[in-house]
Amino acid sequence: MRRLITQSSFIRASIVVSSNARQQDKLHLLPPQHLARLASNRFLDIYQLASKASIEKERARIADEMSRGYFADMAELKNHGGKIAIANKEITPAMVAVKFPDLEVIDKDGMTAKLPCLQYENVNAHYATVPKASLLCLSFRANSQAMINSWSLPFIEAFSKSENVHVCEVSFIDSWLLRRNPIKRLLLWYIRKSNRDESKNTLQKKTVYSFGDHYYFRKELKILNLLTGYIFLLDKFGRIRWQGFGMASEDELASLVSCTSALLKEESDVGQCQEQQRAKTTKCEVHLEKESDKSSQSLAAR
Repeated sequence: MRRLITQSSFIRASIVVSSNARQQDKLHLLPPQHLARLASNRFLDIYQLASKASIEKERARIADEMSRGYFADMAELKNHGGKIAIANKEITPAMVAVKFPDLEVIDKDGMTAKLPCLQYENVNAHYATVPKASLLCLSFRANSQAMINSWSLPFIEAFSKSENVHVCEVSFIDSWLLRRNPIKRLLLWYIRKSNRDESKNTLQKKTVYSFGDHYYFRKELKILNLLTGYIFLLDKFGRIRWQGFGMASEDELASLVSCTSALLKEESDVGQCQEQQRAKTTKCEVHLEKESDKSSQSLAAR
């Protein structure tokens, strides 16, 4: 009886081992396309997880965009005329100032650059200088151009002789048709032709264009209404030191000019402190060199 039990268990074990061996042989005999299909299935699982997160993100964005539309912006514009808030009366301290988000733009000559410092990819000597103060004017629709001009033109007149101040106007173009390369080139050519005879001043108002989607850029700056103009005063590090909205009033223009003057003075004071520190460092180095020369001469005399 015991012999029969041991023989039956041995037979069962051999059957299990042989079946496992057959399965392994089948896996080895699988053609490479089947193995690739197994690997691709795993990749698709990972891709579906990533795409699911992106779909949820896109749904949240669509819901956010649908909550505000043209009519909501128009109703808000009729209510306060684009004046979302009163402009700052004092300059924002550098320690708490927020950096302006990076933005890729293109000028009328087709050169691409990056804001906030307007750094061109093919930089020449003129564009290499970083101004101490920059006025950035953001326009999302054509009707806000008058609001932008109410800020930029008096600002240019006030600082026309300054070489440390820069004015940049950014026009956002999100139309699917105008973003196509042939239409975009034609649009830039027309702009270049129409602005061919513009005057050359010490303070230039540089106009650049941003083609494409700007939803997440607007989210960073908390921009909701696209029918009004947005004005930002930046320092040389790209930090937002002052902000204005809509049409400029006399008091707001006065605060903009005073804040820009304060920013220029702040930058010049910092530059003077750095120069004094360099001069002190140079004096210390010269003094140490003289002392080392004296000590070496005394040792040589001995």
